[in-house]
Amino acid sequence: MHVVATRESSIGELRAALVPDSVEELVSDGFDVSVQSGIGSGAGFSDQAYADAGATLEGDVSTLLNRADIALHVRRPDPEAIADLKEGAVHISFLDPFQETELVGAMARQGLVAVSLEMVPRSTRAQKMDALSSQASLAGYAAAVTAAHHLPRIFPMMMTPAGTLSPARVFVIGAGVAGLQAIATAHRLGARIEAFDTRPVVAEEVRSLGAKFVDIDIGETEQTEQGYARELSPEQIEMQQRGMAAVIARSDVVITTAQVFGRPAPRIVTRDMVKAMEATSVVVDMAVESGGNVEGSVLNKVVDVDGVRVIGFGNLPSHVATHASEMYSSNLLHFIREFRVEDTNTINLDPENDIVKACVITRNGQVLHKPK
Repeated sequence: MHVVATRESSIGELRAALVPDSVEELVSDGFDVSVQSGIGSGAGFSDQAYADAGATLEGDVSTLLNRADIALHVRRPDPEAIADLKEGAVHISFLDPFQETELVGAMARQGLVAVSLEMVPRSTRAQKMDALSSQASLAGYAAAVTAAHHLPRIFPMMMTPAGTLSPARVFVIGAGVAGLQAIATAHRLGARIEAFDTRPVVAEEVRSLGAKFVDIDIGETEQTEQGYARELSPEQIEMQQRGMAAVIARSDVVITTAQVFGRPAPRIVTRDMVKAMEATSVVVDMAVESGGNVEGSVLNKVVDVDGVRVIGFGNLPSHVATHASEMYSSNLLHFIREFRVEDTNTINLDPENDIVKACVITRNGQVLHKPK
Protein backbone atom coordinates (compact mmCIF):
# COMPACT_ATOMS: atom_id res chain seq x y z
CA MET A 1 0.00 0.00 0.00
CA HIS A 2 1.07 3.54 -0.73
CA VAL A 3 1.05 6.01 2.18
CA VAL A 4 1.10 9.67 1.15
CA ALA A 5 1.43 12.89 3.13
CA THR A 6 1.38 16.42 1.71
CA ARG A 7 2.16 19.89 3.02
CA GLU A 8 -0.62 21.57 4.97
CA SER A 9 -2.43 24.28 3.01
CA SER A 10 -3.95 26.20 5.96
CA ILE A 11 -2.29 29.56 6.57
CA GLY A 12 -0.01 29.41 9.60
CA GLU A 13 -0.10 25.61 9.87
CA LEU A 14 3.48 24.48 10.50
CA ARG A 15 2.85 20.89 11.56
CA ALA A 16 3.60 17.87 9.36
CA ALA A 17 1.42 14.77 9.27
CA LEU A 18 4.48 12.53 8.97
CA VAL A 19 7.99 13.00 10.37
CA PRO A 20 11.08 11.08 9.22
CA ASP A 21 11.10 8.68 12.19
CA SER A 22 7.56 7.52 11.38
CA VAL A 23 8.43 7.25 7.69
CA GLU A 24 11.26 4.89 8.58
CA GLU A 25 8.89 2.75 10.67
CA LEU A 26 6.28 2.57 7.89
CA VAL A 27 8.91 1.65 5.31
CA SER A 28 10.22 -1.10 7.61
CA ASP A 29 6.64 -2.41 7.79
CA GLY A 30 6.63 -2.71 4.00
CA PHE A 31 4.64 0.38 3.01
CA ASP A 32 5.63 2.63 0.14
CA VAL A 33 5.79 6.18 1.50
CA SER A 34 5.73 9.40 -0.53
CA VAL A 35 5.71 12.95 0.83
CA GLN A 36 5.49 16.35 -0.76
CA SER A 37 8.72 18.32 -0.92
CA GLY A 38 8.89 20.79 1.95
CA ILE A 39 6.36 18.94 4.09
CA GLY A 40 8.46 19.30 7.22
CA SER A 41 10.05 22.70 6.65
CA GLY A 42 7.84 24.48 9.19
CA ALA A 43 8.65 21.93 11.87
CA GLY A 44 12.38 21.61 11.28
CA PHE A 45 12.49 18.42 9.19
CA SER A 46 14.46 18.60 5.93
CA ASP A 47 13.62 16.87 2.66
CA GLN A 48 16.93 15.03 3.00
CA ALA A 49 15.82 13.58 6.34
CA TYR A 50 12.68 12.19 4.69
CA ALA A 51 14.71 10.76 1.81
CA ASP A 52 17.16 9.16 4.22
CA ALA A 53 14.21 7.58 6.04
CA GLY A 54 13.04 5.94 2.82
CA ALA A 55 10.38 8.31 1.52
CA THR A 56 9.98 9.31 -2.10
CA LEU A 57 9.87 13.12 -2.52
CA GLU A 58 7.39 14.60 -4.98
CA GLY A 59 6.60 18.24 -5.73
CA ASP A 60 3.19 17.87 -7.38
CA VAL A 61 0.29 17.36 -4.97
CA SER A 62 -2.08 15.82 -7.52
CA THR A 63 0.49 13.24 -8.57
CA LEU A 64 0.98 12.25 -4.94
CA LEU A 65 -2.69 11.99 -4.06
CA ASN A 66 -3.59 10.07 -7.24
CA ARG A 67 -1.41 7.16 -6.09
CA ALA A 68 -2.43 7.23 -2.41
CA ASP A 69 -4.01 4.23 -0.74
CA ILE A 70 -3.71 6.04 2.59
CA ALA A 71 -3.60 9.86 2.62
CA LEU A 72 -2.50 11.68 5.76
CA HIS A 73 -3.16 15.30 6.71
CA VAL A 74 -3.19 17.27 9.94
CA ARG A 75 -6.13 19.52 9.16
CA ARG A 76 -9.08 18.84 6.89
CA PRO A 77 -8.18 18.63 3.20
CA ASP A 78 -9.00 21.11 0.47
CA PRO A 79 -11.78 20.17 -1.99
CA GLU A 80 -9.11 19.81 -4.68
CA ALA A 81 -7.26 17.24 -2.57
CA ILE A 82 -10.46 15.22 -2.13
CA ALA A 83 -11.03 15.18 -5.89
CA ASP A 84 -7.49 13.87 -6.48
CA LEU A 85 -7.98 10.80 -4.28
CA LYS A 86 -9.15 7.54 -5.80
CA GLU A 87 -12.27 5.68 -4.74
CA GLY A 88 -11.63 3.48 -1.72
CA ALA A 89 -8.63 5.47 -0.49
CA VAL A 90 -8.37 5.98 3.27
CA HIS A 91 -8.03 9.59 4.38
CA ILE A 92 -6.94 10.28 7.98
CA SER A 93 -6.93 13.73 9.60
CA PHE A 94 -8.79 16.05 11.91
CA LEU A 95 -12.07 16.71 10.07
CA ASP A 96 -14.41 18.50 12.52
CA PRO A 97 -17.14 16.40 10.88
CA PHE A 98 -20.21 17.86 12.59
CA GLN A 99 -19.28 21.39 11.53
CA GLU A 100 -17.80 20.56 8.10
CA THR A 101 -20.81 18.71 6.72
CA GLU A 102 -20.21 19.80 3.11
CA LEU A 103 -16.64 18.54 3.25
CA VAL A 104 -17.73 15.20 4.69
CA GLY A 105 -20.41 14.90 2.00
CA ALA A 106 -17.79 15.49 -0.69
CA MET A 107 -15.59 12.77 0.80
CA ALA A 108 -18.51 10.36 0.76
CA ARG A 109 -19.34 11.17 -2.87
CA GLN A 110 -15.69 10.57 -3.78
CA GLY A 111 -15.98 7.09 -2.26
CA LEU A 112 -13.35 7.71 0.41
CA VAL A 113 -12.99 5.98 3.75
CA ALA A 114 -12.64 9.10 5.89
CA VAL A 115 -11.21 8.79 9.40
CA SER A 116 -11.84 11.70 11.77
CA LEU A 117 -9.19 11.66 14.48
CA GLU A 118 -11.36 13.75 16.82
CA MET A 119 -13.66 10.73 17.01
CA VAL A 120 -11.06 8.21 18.17
CA PRO A 121 -12.49 6.92 21.47
CA ARG A 122 -10.73 7.68 24.74
CA SER A 123 -10.20 4.05 25.64
CA THR A 124 -7.11 2.26 26.89
CA ARG A 125 -6.65 0.45 23.60
CA ALA A 126 -7.01 3.62 21.53
CA GLN A 127 -4.87 5.83 23.75
CA LYS A 128 -1.81 5.60 21.50
CA MET A 129 -3.92 6.87 18.57
CA ASP A 130 -5.54 9.75 20.48
CA ALA A 131 -4.19 12.67 18.47
CA LEU A 132 -6.80 15.04 19.89
CA SER A 133 -5.44 14.60 23.41
CA SER A 134 -1.79 14.76 22.36
CA GLN A 135 -2.34 18.05 20.51
CA ALA A 136 -4.55 19.47 23.27
CA SER A 137 -1.81 18.84 25.80
CA LEU A 138 0.66 20.85 23.72
CA ALA A 139 -1.94 23.58 23.23
CA GLY A 140 -2.31 23.90 27.00
CA TYR A 141 1.44 24.25 27.36
CA ALA A 142 1.59 26.87 24.60
CA ALA A 143 -1.30 28.82 26.15
CA ALA A 144 0.50 29.16 29.49
CA VAL A 145 3.78 30.16 27.83
CA THR A 146 1.93 32.66 25.62
CA ALA A 147 0.30 34.21 28.67
CA ALA A 148 3.65 34.46 30.45
CA HIS A 149 5.17 36.14 27.39
CA HIS A 150 2.45 38.79 27.16
CA LEU A 151 2.07 39.48 30.89
CA PRO A 152 4.34 42.42 31.83
CA ARG A 153 5.30 40.82 35.11
CA ILE A 154 6.94 37.54 36.11
CA PHE A 155 5.07 34.37 37.07
CA PRO A 156 7.05 33.22 40.14
CA MET A 157 7.54 34.86 43.52
CA MET A 158 11.01 36.37 43.62
CA MET A 159 13.11 37.78 46.44
CA THR A 160 15.08 40.79 45.19
CA PRO A 161 17.22 43.56 46.77
CA ALA A 162 14.30 45.88 46.05
CA GLY A 163 11.81 43.66 47.84
CA THR A 164 9.66 40.60 47.25
CA LEU A 165 7.75 40.18 44.00
CA SER A 166 4.49 38.29 44.53
CA PRO A 167 3.59 35.43 42.17
CA ALA A 168 1.18 35.98 39.31
CA ARG A 169 -2.35 34.73 39.85
CA VAL A 170 -3.54 32.42 37.07
CA PHE A 171 -7.12 31.18 36.64
CA VAL A 172 -7.67 28.23 34.28
CA ILE A 173 -11.26 27.58 33.20
CA GLY A 174 -11.70 23.97 32.15
CA ALA A 175 -9.61 21.07 33.41
CA GLY A 176 -9.57 18.75 30.44
CA VAL A 177 -6.33 17.72 28.78
CA ALA A 178 -5.48 21.26 27.65
CA GLY A 179 -6.46 22.86 30.93
CA LEU A 180 -4.49 20.40 33.04
CA GLN A 181 -1.36 21.01 30.96
CA ALA A 182 -1.87 24.78 31.24
CA ILE A 183 -2.08 24.33 35.03
CA ALA A 184 1.03 22.16 35.12
CA THR A 185 3.01 24.62 32.98
CA ALA A 186 1.92 27.67 34.97
CA HIS A 187 2.86 25.78 38.15
CA ARG A 188 6.34 25.04 36.78
CA LEU A 189 6.69 28.75 36.05
CA GLY A 190 5.86 29.53 39.68
CA ALA A 191 2.39 31.07 39.43
CA ARG A 192 -0.38 30.83 42.00
CA ILE A 193 -3.14 28.91 40.23
CA GLU A 194 -6.88 28.49 40.61
CA ALA A 195 -8.98 26.34 38.30
CA PHE A 196 -12.61 25.53 37.64
CA ASP A 197 -14.36 22.76 35.77
CA THR A 198 -18.01 21.82 35.51
CA ARG A 199 -17.03 18.26 36.46
CA PRO A 200 -16.25 18.09 40.19
CA VAL A 201 -14.68 14.66 39.54
CA VAL A 202 -11.52 16.40 38.23
CA ALA A 203 -10.99 18.45 41.40
CA GLU A 204 -8.46 16.05 42.87
CA GLU A 205 -6.45 16.00 39.66
CA VAL A 206 -6.38 19.80 39.65
CA ARG A 207 -5.11 19.85 43.24
CA SER A 208 -2.45 17.25 42.46
CA LEU A 209 -0.95 19.69 39.94
CA GLY A 210 -0.61 22.44 42.52
CA ALA A 211 -3.77 24.44 41.81
CA LYS A 212 -6.74 25.37 43.98
CA PHE A 213 -10.06 24.03 42.68
CA VAL A 214 -12.77 26.69 42.69
CA ASP A 215 -16.14 25.29 43.81
CA ILE A 216 -19.08 26.90 42.02
CA ASP A 217 -22.54 25.42 42.46
CA ILE A 218 -24.16 25.24 39.02
CA GLY A 219 -26.49 22.34 39.74
CA GLU A 220 -26.28 18.86 38.27
CA THR A 221 -23.59 18.38 35.62
CA GLU A 222 -22.48 15.35 33.65
CA GLN A 223 -19.65 14.21 31.43
CA THR A 224 -19.73 12.17 28.24
CA GLU A 225 -18.69 8.54 27.99
CA GLN A 226 -15.36 9.83 26.64
CA GLY A 227 -14.81 11.98 29.75
CA TYR A 228 -15.61 15.36 28.19
CA ALA A 229 -17.82 17.97 29.86
CA ARG A 230 -21.39 18.08 28.58
CA GLU A 231 -22.88 21.33 27.31
CA LEU A 232 -24.39 23.50 30.05
CA SER A 233 -27.82 25.09 29.94
CA PRO A 234 -28.03 28.90 29.61
CA GLU A 235 -29.05 29.06 33.29
CA GLN A 236 -25.99 27.04 34.32
CA ILE A 237 -23.69 29.23 32.24
CA GLU A 238 -25.10 32.30 34.00
CA MET A 239 -24.51 30.67 37.41
CA GLN A 240 -20.97 29.80 36.35
CA GLN A 241 -20.31 33.37 35.23
CA ARG A 242 -21.51 34.80 38.54
CA GLY A 243 -19.31 32.38 40.47
CA MET A 244 -16.24 33.09 38.35
CA ALA A 245 -16.52 36.89 38.29
CA ALA A 246 -14.66 37.51 41.56
CA VAL A 247 -11.93 35.00 40.68
CA ILE A 248 -11.39 36.58 37.27
CA ALA A 249 -11.26 40.08 38.78
CA ARG A 250 -8.38 39.13 41.07
CA SER A 251 -6.44 37.17 38.42
CA ASP A 252 -3.47 38.40 36.40
CA VAL A 253 -4.02 35.68 33.79
CA VAL A 254 -7.16 33.85 32.70
CA ILE A 255 -6.92 30.86 30.35
CA THR A 256 -10.18 29.48 28.96
CA THR A 257 -10.35 25.99 27.44
CA ALA A 258 -14.08 25.18 27.33
CA GLN A 259 -15.21 23.51 24.10
CA VAL A 260 -18.12 21.25 23.17
CA PHE A 261 -17.34 18.83 20.36
CA GLY A 262 -19.35 19.52 17.23
CA ARG A 263 -20.84 22.78 18.53
CA PRO A 264 -19.75 26.40 18.98
CA ALA A 265 -17.75 27.06 22.15
CA PRO A 266 -19.78 28.40 25.10
CA ARG A 267 -19.42 32.13 25.83
CA ILE A 268 -18.48 32.15 29.52
CA VAL A 269 -16.38 35.29 30.03
CA THR A 270 -18.16 38.57 29.29
CA ARG A 271 -16.56 41.88 28.35
CA ASP A 272 -17.58 43.30 31.75
CA MET A 273 -15.72 40.46 33.48
CA VAL A 274 -12.61 41.26 31.43
CA LYS A 275 -12.93 44.97 32.23
CA ALA A 276 -12.99 44.14 35.96
CA MET A 277 -9.43 42.80 35.73
CA GLU A 278 -6.42 45.01 36.43
CA ALA A 279 -4.93 46.78 33.43
CA THR A 280 -2.01 44.82 31.89
CA SER A 281 -3.71 41.50 32.77
CA VAL A 282 -3.91 38.80 30.09
CA VAL A 283 -6.72 36.54 28.88
CA VAL A 284 -5.97 33.60 26.55
CA ASP A 285 -9.03 32.21 24.75
CA MET A 286 -8.09 28.70 23.64
CA ALA A 287 -11.54 28.14 22.11
CA VAL A 288 -11.36 31.08 19.71
CA GLU A 289 -11.34 28.86 16.59
CA SER A 290 -14.74 27.42 17.48
CA GLY A 291 -16.38 30.72 18.40
CA GLY A 292 -14.55 31.65 21.58
CA ASN A 293 -15.20 31.54 25.32
CA VAL A 294 -14.41 35.23 25.77
CA GLU A 295 -16.52 38.11 24.52
CA GLY A 296 -14.33 40.29 22.33
CA SER A 297 -11.68 37.71 21.46
CA VAL A 298 -10.67 37.71 17.77
CA LEU A 299 -9.02 34.84 15.94
CA ASN A 300 -5.25 35.35 15.62
CA LYS A 301 -5.40 38.80 17.21
CA VAL A 302 -4.45 40.43 20.50
CA VAL A 303 -7.29 42.77 21.46
CA ASP A 304 -6.99 45.51 24.08
CA VAL A 305 -10.00 45.74 26.40
CA ASP A 306 -9.42 48.59 28.86
CA GLY A 307 -5.75 47.65 29.12
CA VAL A 308 -6.38 43.89 29.35
CA ARG A 309 -4.82 41.88 26.53
CA VAL A 310 -7.31 39.34 25.14
CA ILE A 311 -5.31 36.81 23.10
CA GLY A 312 -7.11 34.76 20.48
CA PHE A 313 -4.30 32.81 18.86
CA GLY A 314 -5.60 29.82 16.94
CA ASN A 315 -3.78 26.55 16.35
CA LEU A 316 -1.61 26.73 19.46
CA PRO A 317 0.00 23.30 18.83
CA SER A 318 1.58 24.78 15.72
CA HIS A 319 3.51 27.16 18.02
CA VAL A 320 5.52 24.09 19.06
CA ALA A 321 5.40 22.49 15.62
CA THR A 322 8.38 20.14 16.01
CA HIS A 323 7.03 18.23 18.98
CA ALA A 324 3.44 18.58 17.76
CA SER A 325 4.40 16.95 14.46
CA GLU A 326 6.32 14.17 16.20
CA MET A 327 3.37 13.36 18.45
CA TYR A 328 0.78 13.57 15.68
CA SER A 329 2.87 11.43 13.33
CA SER A 330 3.30 8.84 16.07
CA ASN A 331 -0.48 8.74 16.60
CA LEU A 332 -0.97 8.10 12.86
CA LEU A 333 1.72 5.40 12.84
CA HIS A 334 -0.01 3.61 15.71
CA PHE A 335 -3.39 3.91 13.95
CA ILE A 336 -2.06 2.32 10.76
CA ARG A 337 -0.26 -0.41 12.68
CA GLU A 338 -3.35 -1.19 14.76
CA PHE A 339 -5.27 -2.18 11.62
CA ARG A 340 -2.43 -3.49 9.46
CA VAL A 341 -2.79 -6.99 8.04
CA GLU A 342 0.76 -8.35 7.99
CA ASP A 343 0.25 -11.08 5.39
CA THR A 344 -0.98 -8.68 2.72
CA ASN A 345 0.49 -5.47 4.15
CA THR A 346 -2.87 -3.72 3.90
CA ILE A 347 -5.07 -2.16 6.55
CA ASN A 348 -8.44 -3.61 7.48
CA LEU A 349 -10.85 -1.09 8.99
CA ASP A 350 -13.36 -3.67 10.16
CA PRO A 351 -16.79 -1.99 10.52
CA GLU A 352 -17.44 -4.12 13.62
CA ASN A 353 -14.33 -2.87 15.44
CA ASP A 354 -15.22 -0.41 18.23
CA ILE A 355 -12.50 2.08 17.32
CA VAL A 356 -13.42 1.95 13.63
CA LYS A 357 -17.13 2.37 14.43
CA ALA A 358 -16.34 5.55 16.34
CA CYS A 359 -13.97 7.33 13.95
CA VAL A 360 -14.73 6.24 10.37
CA ILE A 361 -17.03 8.96 9.07
CA THR A 362 -17.62 7.91 5.45
CA ARG A 363 -17.51 4.56 3.68
CA ASN A 364 -19.01 3.19 0.45
CA GLY A 365 -20.45 6.57 -0.45
CA GLN A 366 -22.30 6.92 2.86
CA VAL A 367 -21.91 9.39 5.74
CA LEU A 368 -21.89 7.21 8.86
CA HIS A 369 -22.01 9.86 11.57
CA LYS A 370 -24.21 12.94 11.39
CA PRO A 371 -24.80 15.88 13.79
CA LYS A 372 -27.45 15.16 16.39
